[in-house]
Amino acid sequence: MRQKAMDLFKKRFHCSQAVIAVGQEKMNSVNEDQIKCMGSFGGGIASSGRVCGALLGGVALISSLYSRGNLNEKEDPRMWFLSRKLTRKFEEITQPFGGVNCSDIARVDWHDRNAVKEFYSNSESRRKHCIQLVGDVAYALGEILEEESSK
Repeated sequence: MRQKAMDLFKKRFHCSQAVIAVGQEKMNSVNEDQIKCMGSFGGGIASSGRVCGALLGGVALISSLYSRGNLNEKEDPRMWFLSRKLTRKFEEITQPFGGVNCSDIARVDWHDRNAVKEFYSNSESRRKHCIQLVGDVAYALGEILEEESSK
């Protein structure tokens, strides 16, 4: 999952999309509409720099597996437990960046065209950290899903 997520991100999927896409693939449940729905979480919720989309993509995948789609369904409490588990792992992974927000990790103003161009075109930009982070989050998500399925 790690390498596939990194490859999708390098090809310009948003971090949120890359993580949910590889999670869906692992669970044999690809839903392109859900992947589309994650698009605006890149750059930290609508490019605001808030919570990193990689975490949001992972939590969305867990929710898609254990939440409900209508009021007649029951919500599985594993949704909360596994989402918290991924969040804690994400906090560990992002500790060197000083926080879980995109602004802490990427340190780019997504509303500044020149900054965005620099982020994508300069191989020494913080994008390299984002690529690694997307892979690490996808890997952590995979471990959590495998551990849960082995119970």
